[in-house]
This record gives sequence, C-alpha cells and structure tokens, in this order.
Amino acid sequence: MVPPTVRILGTHGVPAAYGGFETAAENIGFHLRDQGWNVVVYCQLPGSGPTEVDEWNGMQRVMIREPRDGWRGTSAFDLTSIRHAMAAHRPGDVWLTFGYNTGLYNIVPRLRGIPNVINMDGMEWTRKRWGLLKQGILLANERIAGCVGDVLIADHPVIATYLRRHFGRRRVQTITYGAHEVHRADTGPVEQLGLTPGAYGIVVCRPIPENSVLEIVTAWSRTRRGMPLVVVGPFGDQDPYHVAVKAAASDEVRFVGAIFEPERTRALRFHAAAYLHGHTVGGTNPSLVEAMAAGNPVIAHGNAYNRWVAGPKNAYFTDADDLSTLLDALVPDAAARRAMGAASRSRHQQEFTWEQIGAQYERALFTAIGKRPAPAHHAQEAHS
Repeated sequence: MVPPTVRILGTHGVPAAYGGFETAAENIGFHLRDQGWNVVVYCQLPGSGPTEVDEWNGMQRVMIREPRDGWRGTSAFDLTSIRHAMAAHRPGDVWLTFGYNTGLYNIVPRLRGIPNVINMDGMEWTRKRWGLLKQGILLANERIAGCVGDVLIADHPVIATYLRRHFGRRRVQTITYGAHEVHRADTGPVEQLGLTPGAYGIVVCRPIPENSVLEIVTAWSRTRRGMPLVVVGPFGDQDPYHVAVKAAASDEVRFVGAIFEPERTRALRFHAAAYLHGHTVGGTNPSLVEAMAAGNPVIAHGNAYNRWVAGPKNAYFTDADDLSTLLDALVPDAAARRAMGAASRSRHQQEFTWEQIGAQYERALFTAIGKRPAPAHHAQEAHS
C-alpha cells in the first residue's frame, strides 16, 4: 500500500525557528512521519535562487528562496508553494495549510479537487494593530479560506464557535497547540542574567497593547515585590507604547530584550516563580501552553481564551489594580504558587501534548481525503 502524502504549507518551515505555526508543523510532521505518512514541508528561505528539495529528520523539505521581507515576501512564498504543490500533486495527497493570510490562493486547489485542511488561526483580522486596510484584507481572506477548506481547524473552542457561525458546523474541528513537557532545565541562562532560580516572575510576549504589558509592569511596580519581573521582548526607544511601559517600571523590572534561543526561553520559564500572560485575543497561545508544560503557575488576563487554556486553578486579572492585588497575595505565597504550577501541568497533560494533537490532525487529514484512520496498533506495529 502506498503511504499517504501530506504537504504542509503556510509556515516558514522546519526546523522550527520562528513561531507557533512552525513548531506545530514540525511536531505534527514528526507524528505523521511516525505513523507512516510521507511528509512534505514548504520552507521559506531568504535571498534568491532556485527551489531545492532535501530531507530533514525523515521529512522532505521544499526550500523556496524569497528575497522580499514582510507580507509581500510571505505572499509571494505562499503562491510559489501552492504552484509547486499543485504541480507535484498525486491522487490521495492532502494539504495541511497553516493560516489564511493568503486564503485567496486556496481557491485554485479547491477547483482542482485537492483536499485541504486549513488551520484558521486566531481571528487574526480582529487585531487592531494591523489597521483598517490590513484588517479588511485579512477578513476577506478568512472568509475565502473558510469557504474553500475541506476541514477548518480552530485552535480554541471560542474560535470554533465563531467559525461554525460563519461556515457551518460540519467542517470545523477544534485542535489546540501543544508543547513538550519540561521537567528540568539548565540554570545557566537564568544565572547569566543575574537571576536566582525560583525567585522572579516572567512575561514573554510581543510588546503591544493587546498583550497588557503596560498593565503587568504597572502592577508589579506598585510596591516592592522582593523579586524581579523579567520582561522578554524587543523594546525600543521610538515606539510610544514601549516608552510608556519602561516609564511605568520600578527598579524590580528587568527588560532583557528578545530571546530567540528555545533552550534559553525554556530555562527562564522553568525556573520562574510565576508566568504572567496578558494576551487579550488570539485563541490558544503557544507561549501560554509552553509555560504550563514547564509547570509554571499562571497569572493571566481573565478572558475566555486564557481561562479555558490555563483552567480554573490558575489566577486571572482584568486590569492593573486587579493584578496588583493578586500579586500582593501570590508573590509571598510559595505554597499557592506550587499548587497552581501542579494544576498547569495537569491541564497540559489533559489537553496540550503533541501526541494528542498529532493524532487529532491525522484524523482531520483522513476526513479531508474521505478515509478512516487505520487502527492505532497497526501503525505502531508497522514501525516497531
């Protein structure tokens, strides 16, 4: 029997070095590979040159060079990927597309009868930082992708409700993001920043208003906490919001810049006394899931997205005053924080392991190509 082929589009590719979509593509790709699939991942590289194909950890990579930066480069890369995937398509192949930013392009594979599972992201068009023109373009592409995708993936029940309202119940499935559980991490990255393991709070995010960074820094700075708050993210001196956040910070707030190395971020999370998460929109946030996988007690903005992800045993705030009161109680209470951290681990194991998520994506792919998945024990025997 010829193994099925899945073509993964819409990410920067593997190995993951960019964001949540790339991490998902890598881990879902590994799961499908281990279940006997041929996995083809489209990868965006900088510069000019011919498209090249190689193999990486049992997956095929189609490496497409794109000299342009920003959304123009991403759009061109998506179009080149789709053209290559259509030319290489064989009966029985299925596509897995992450994001709908170029949903217009997915009309063509739909007309060709190519099954396509589309991860519809977190209502990206609602983010005010894009401005009205970009929001309108994103909304149009969302509606197109929602109409042409065979299976639509929502990463959160709230997103699933939204998608079902616009595109019907039948094609929408809820599949979250995952993270690998972290039980130990080197203390070196922590000590290099002059921090003491277990004696600092941390926030990791893009410094924009919808991530509540100003509220978090303001609340932490209201009084002496006895431990620093580490803020991971790129802050500049020209952005008015960045300036306001830094102006609100006491001397217990440490701005350490953007950190891209996964092992450093993993160590900083794992050894933190608490993880503060201010995201107000966007479905299931990969950074929050990674914090839970590291056993962090979570103090999050109390919207429906975060409450479902982190569960009822973590703590939630609405504004700086509310958060300041929470910090007054939780920072000195190590026992309460340990209980919250245990709840985070339990919630991660219940919902957010890559093994579960990979299996859910495999079922979605089989749905798209009109097949039922082989029993799990057959797949395991084939690779034993």
